[in-house]
Amino acid sequence: MKALVFHGPGKSSWDEVPDPALTDAGDVVVRVDATTICGTDLHILKGDVPEVAPGTVLGHEAVGEVVEAGRDVRTVRPGDRVLVSCISACGRCRYCREARYGQCLGGGGWVLGHLIDGTQAEYVRVPFADMSVHPLPGGVSSEDAVLLADILPTAYEVGVLNGRVGPGDTVVVVGSGPIGLAAITTAQLFSPGRIIAVDLSPARLEAARRFGADEVVNGAEDPARVIADLTGGSGADVAIEAVGVPETFELCTRTVRPGGHVANVGVHGKPAVLHLEDLWIKDVTITTGLVDTSSTPMLLGMTAAGRLPTGSLVTHTFALDRMEEAYEVFRAADSGALKVVLKRAGA
Repeated sequence: MKALVFHGPGKSSWDEVPDPALTDAGDVVVRVDATTICGTDLHILKGDVPEVAPGTVLGHEAVGEVVEAGRDVRTVRPGDRVLVSCISACGRCRYCREARYGQCLGGGGWVLGHLIDGTQAEYVRVPFADMSVHPLPGGVSSEDAVLLADILPTAYEVGVLNGRVGPGDTVVVVGSGPIGLAAITTAQLFSPGRIIAVDLSPARLEAARRFGADEVVNGAEDPARVIADLTGGSGADVAIEAVGVPETFELCTRTVRPGGHVANVGVHGKPAVLHLEDLWIKDVTITTGLVDTSSTPMLLGMTAAGRLPTGSLVTHTFALDRMEEAYEVFRAADSGALKVVLKRAGA
């Protein structure tokens, strides 16, 4: 089969590699009908995730058809159309029993495109299939469904739930890429009083308005001062970091009010300064996290019912064999790309 293979920082290519095969009785092999590129993939290519070994197939999000299932798989069978979650879960360890699947100790967690071959390929082996793939209702499109593999549960769980967004809150979302926009979308489920989006890109700020931001702030224009002005000097109840660089994390800690929450979602490859000389007295809660995808069934149900708009996040669609071109478009600052989806011919 063909797949996007990581060859070390800054190096990847669309290569011919061996077809995946079942290695455990709980595995399935899925023919990939749709996959996508995540900001985390760019962090891997920058060298920010050194655990990824050269030779690994990248990608951790997919929709496809089960073509082979191990003898212990009970929830899906060959021919089923499924969502492949970015998180695999053994279902037995301490953390899985707490529904903290991202921290799985039994061989799961974030493994696809990280510790084992991933989804940016024609086929993918998915371990712990009963816990890690979700049968798809017929009315949910591949473009909508693939967004439920990672960005929507990540934004919802690590940003909105960890940040404890509540009715009437002022929520600042720093970063208006796909994760930031998904955070804006899912924060609205809790009726915040106001959502303020911060980004350097005018196009992404305009997208933030479309997705529900009440105010937008250009990151080049002293956003801490602007947010202070917008909140009467009190600051944000919740600040969600959705970029993954030191400056944006530190901005969140400067804009949150006393007693507020900073929810870090971004993938960080460099140290960030924690200004405890300012924060120690402010009763601020700072959370980090890897998505658990425990919310995926609920979000999938909302999508099937038409209650969670997702498709407008997809700005570009490519054939699967145009993977390298899709990466270039996703990286380009002037492309207007939010989420790119790659589809198998005929899917």
